[in-house]
Amino acid sequence: MLRFGVNYTPSRDWFYSWLSPDWAVTRRDMKALADLGLDHVRIMPLWPVVQPNRTLIRRRALQDIRQVVEIAGEAGLDASVDVLQGHLSGFDFVPSWLTDWHQRSMFVDPDAVAAQAALVEAFDEHLHDLPNFLGLTLGNEVNQFTSALHPNRMPATTAQVTSWLDTLHGAGPRDPRHFRLNAEYDAVWYADDHPFVPTHSSRYGRMGVVHSWIFNGTAQGYGAMSHESVHHAAYLVELSRAFAVDPARPVWLQEVGAPLNHLTEEQAPDFCERTVRAAADSEALWGVTWWCSHDVERRLGDFPDLEYSLGLIDADGRVKPLGRRFGEVCAELRSRPRPSPRREAVVVPVDAADVPVSRAELSPGGGVFETWMRHARAGTRPTLVTSATAADPSALTARGIARLFHAEPTGRTFYSSVSDAETLHRIRDHAEH
Repeated sequence: MLRFGVNYTPSRDWFYSWLSPDWAVTRRDMKALADLGLDHVRIMPLWPVVQPNRTLIRRRALQDIRQVVEIAGEAGLDASVDVLQGHLSGFDFVPSWLTDWHQRSMFVDPDAVAAQAALVEAFDEHLHDLPNFLGLTLGNEVNQFTSALHPNRMPATTAQVTSWLDTLHGAGPRDPRHFRLNAEYDAVWYADDHPFVPTHSSRYGRMGVVHSWIFNGTAQGYGAMSHESVHHAAYLVELSRAFAVDPARPVWLQEVGAPLNHLTEEQAPDFCERTVRAAADSEALWGVTWWCSHDVERRLGDFPDLEYSLGLIDADGRVKPLGRRFGEVCAELRSRPRPSPRREAVVVPVDAADVPVSRAELSPGGGVFETWMRHARAGTRPTLVTSATAADPSALTARGIARLFHAEPTGRTFYSSVSDAETLHRIRDHAEH
């Protein structure tokens, strides 16, 4: 059965509410989400609130996280929890022991890595016995801290990222029914020289995790309601499968939303439905978790403008047409028949380490992307495989692939890792000064 849920953004005070939770608001929010017919929430505490000092994990903060999971359970919702927050909606939430006078890379510094590993285990210890607890994601798109665009970059090599993931995943969760995952933004698939690589996303933890946003160049290059835009999430699901060792490995579409810097409010429900239906046509899909539950309140300043309008529910507690449509599609698709296997695949050229020869060719505008989209438009339901898999007949048989398509390189990309022009201008101004 497919899972359908939402990334929980508290309706009052946004994630700043972790400083002083209002349990009446939390209960009201969870009931509203359950009333939409959803079955789970993704919960994201702020890292500096939980671990303000490298050697201090606040017990009160852990108790607050536990209570949010319990309240979700009272409403009939399962809950996954992120550990390192990290980055949310254009703001970084990094504890002071990693910044300024204490500047160090969270991925490389041994003491910092040990502190994060301790935090992961503390979360697991305090949540594993709750019946509605699903598991942990290490953090929200923390790979953005390694990007050359980041104003306070934390450099790391691919080998150092691998070591960081090994340490934080550790032996895995206490309860084997739970998951422990890592979640990257799409530079892992689309940006050459990015230290996080596709195998990091597709080979750690029980599931692959993808975050799909069309403001990454897809909407700009093809149009917000184009075939490419409404199939972008489906493409990422299949791309994640290509780099998995286990052909049956599930993929979680953990973030997808309808950004109104490219869509109109009237288009958002149709975009939602077409995106979810396309993603659900994959036998690998575990579930869809929409971003996000509630609009950011306009009284809170300095967010990119699109962040004020991404919710299924508005800041006054009214379910938006987007929210109603998502609920309706979820109800229809939750018990959908398992899709038939995909027998045709576009080949992703990789090197000896299974790193794409050109991630730009996987991105919007690139040859692999456009070849997959062209065949999807024609109705052939393609998946993707690496060139290493394509060269191994037994591996192709295990995946049920009967026909391969090879892409011609385009030598171009529409990809941008920045969600809006205003933020991009700030980054450029910062670099110039």
